[in-house]
Amino acid sequence: MDEAGISEIYAFAIELARKAGRAIVDGSSRRFSSAAGFDHKKNTADLVTETDEAVEALVKREISTRFPDHAFIGEESWAAGEEHALGNQVTWIVDPIDGTTNFVHAFPYTCISIGVVIDSVPTIGVVFAPFMDTLYQGCLGKGSFMSSPHHPAPRRLPLVDPTPLDDLRQALVAFEWGSDRRVEVLERKLDCFRKITGDPDGGIAGGKMVQGVRSVGSAALNFCHVASANLDLYWEIGCWAWDVCAGIVIAQEAGAAIVGSKDHAAQATQGDEFNVVTPAVLTGRKYTVIRAIDTDKAKNEQAQKHILNEFYQCITEWDP
Repeated sequence: MDEAGISEIYAFAIELARKAGRAIVDGSSRRFSSAAGFDHKKNTADLVTETDEAVEALVKREISTRFPDHAFIGEESWAAGEEHALGNQVTWIVDPIDGTTNFVHAFPYTCISIGVVIDSVPTIGVVFAPFMDTLYQGCLGKGSFMSSPHHPAPRRLPLVDPTPLDDLRQALVAFEWGSDRRVEVLERKLDCFRKITGDPDGGIAGGKMVQGVRSVGSAALNFCHVASANLDLYWEIGCWAWDVCAGIVIAQEAGAAIVGSKDHAAQATQGDEFNVVTPAVLTGRKYTVIRAIDTDKAKNEQAQKHILNEFYQCITEWDP
């Protein structure tokens, strides 16, 4: 696709994200002034609201009207049985409300996540958090940016020049509890948390004692916070392509690196395919993203690989 075509899609995605954001805010107002409800997808930790479905229908309708030959993968469509594999078509990958539990509880870390894959490569990403009126946007080769009420003009990401990160003890990391609370999952996850946060001098064998941990309930916003350099690293197993597609573009354009499973990370950090998000990685449901550490590309990759290798010493994976 030529640059003009990509620019048209990019501008439309930004406009669409803001329109969907207004629908999310309206849905929240209705929810707290009426009996509007929600359903459980899988368990009490996995929710879908009427607003999720309405926003996805709005987004899907707008895309099909403007770009009738484009494919669409959305969270609620997928849950309803409309499964679409990534193909050669331009494909929109959308989470209408990333952070549905936050939405239900009026916790403001809720967003619309719109990613566009072109020629099997995540190319456009737009994440809009309407309750904070904050927009993150990125396009392959054009950088990524954030705008907010305090800074209406888009600011290039990361928000500050990359700073050194010598080891995990200096890191602010994010991970989520997720909706899969089976004992075999929680046992492995808690063991990972223990090693990542534990004090090796306080009896935690292999502990890395990171500086801090955050859990905000939105994969897309976690990716954006890494892109902004508000977080150093984010790791998750169990989310989906629609949770991360937009964030991947925004993060990569800010100098961040993305790897998939532990095996993929080991191969990527040793080979020439570092920070290459293939369809297998995009749909693999295992993700780690680490912020830019240096302005020099080679030094940045070397530093990122060092931290990733240290981080994965703590990780025992499971199949989501």
